[in-house]
Amino acid sequence: MVKMRIDGKDIPMNRYVEDVFLKIFLALISTLKGIPEDWKKAEIVIERDQE
Repeated sequence: MVKMRIDGKDIPMNRYVEDVFLKIFLALISTLKGIPEDWKKAEIVIERDQE
């Protein structure tokens, strides 16, 4: 499952978009060293610079 929240507002995603995000994140996580194979939950926070 993938959830997206922008500035506190839940952003709905259809199944295809959710699946794309999931596959991308799983691929990125799988390349990281030190991550146990049996992890249960990953959280990614992205903050934009306010220039």
